Amino acid sequence: MSHRPALHACPQRIVTLFALLIVLALGWPSATSAQEPSAPPPGSSPRLRVYLDCSDCFDDYLRDEIDWVDFVRRPQDADVHLLSSDAGTASGGRELVLRFVGAGRFGGVNRELKAVSLVNEAESIRRDGVLRTVVVGLLGYLAQNGLPSGLDLSVEGSQGDGRVEIVSDPWNLWVFEVSGGGEIEAEESNRQVQWDASFAGDRISEAWKISFGMSIDHQSETFNLDEEDPFEVDQRERSLDWFVAKSLGPHWSVGFEGRVESSTFANTKISSEVSPAVEYSVFPYRDYATRQLMLLYELGFEVVEYYEGTLFDKLEETLWSQEIAVRLDQRQPWGSLQAGMQWSQYLHDLDRYRLEADGEISLNIARGLSLEMEGSASRIRDQLSLPRRGATPEEVLLELRELQSGYDVRFTVGVSYSFGSLFNNVVNPRFDD
Repeated sequence: MSHRPALHACPQRIVTLFALLIVLALGWPSATSAQEPSAPPPGSSPRLRVYLDCSDCFDDYLRDEIDWVDFVRRPQDADVHLLSSDAGTASGGRELVLRFVGAGRFGGVNRELKAVSLVNEAESIRRDGVLRTVVVGLLGYLAQNGLPSGLDLSVEGSQGDGRVEIVSDPWNLWVFEVSGGGEIEAEESNRQVQWDASFAGDRISEAWKISFGMSIDHQSETFNLDEEDPFEVDQRERSLDWFVAKSLGPHWSVGFEGRVESSTFANTKISSEVSPAVEYSVFPYRDYATRQLMLLYELGFEVVEYYEGTLFDKLEETLWSQEIAVRLDQRQPWGSLQAGMQWSQYLHDLDRYRLEADGEISLNIARGLSLEMEGSASRIRDQLSLPRRGATPEEVLLELRELQSGYDVRFTVGVSYSFGSLFNNVVNPRFDD
């Protein structure tokens, strides 16, 4: 005897299938059309496609203001890949380097423009400066196939013969900063008071880089435990440091730095250190926005006095040390890479050393697929200031002093995949956090 499916189940399946067909009919074609935009009218050039790969270029503002290009969500779909990097200027402002990397029909057409802002300049002024710079860069690509219709340009320049007038600087390129703050937090069983103050100065020119700074940080906590006297702790940090560097051409620099500090956390009553150093840049320094590979060697001399006797029965000592460091920094359309390694060693005992390595990489693997990895590792054999006595439970739990450790390891990895519409032109600020 044959068995047939129950007839009452068929209407439910038919309704479900019908609903799926409606969803596909309404949703899928629109997604497909977003991926494959209609061809431009005969005789006109396709709209320029731009991928913004810059976290400090006010990307939402650019997408909102520049409506004559298409901003895309993936670098593989772009005609122009826009990257950025920034650095401090001599006056304390910022220099944003915008790199326009051509792809597809503009392959090999690369440009680099700069947007410079002054110290403490309003964000709206910095934002408009970046916008003007990006517009100039993108128009250079459009000009190869014809500028968009309705374009209106207005350029305001200085009057006269065009020569730039050198304005005298009463501060002689020096920039100073004073800061301070405090915080009080209290509840029934705990009270915390923290305050800090700092003063710093910098002078940066083509040939010299000079900086100094001093800071004070104080934190006190009081714990009111049941049927016990209040438990009070204090942490104090004091420091004064300075640095002088001289340029020796496109690849070499020499420097000299010093530091005086005191730290209850590190069991350092007072420490004074001076260190001459030499640095070699494999690539010219002017390429810092694209690539950097730096090699550094430093020789240090330190006189230190401790609050408590150390593991090596020292209350004070004089130390010589050396340090070698390598640093790599790459930012390209395929992603970014930052990696470094640092090795330091005390010369009176070569077994007292520290080796540190860290790296961060972000890769655009395929259309919509990216991989990010970050990690660091340290081999620690140079903790000379650790007190001879063991740490109390309170010092461990409240992190009041440095603890002995032979290594430190950290690693994170993340993968993301995005799909959907090709374009990223619309900015909607509603309900932004």
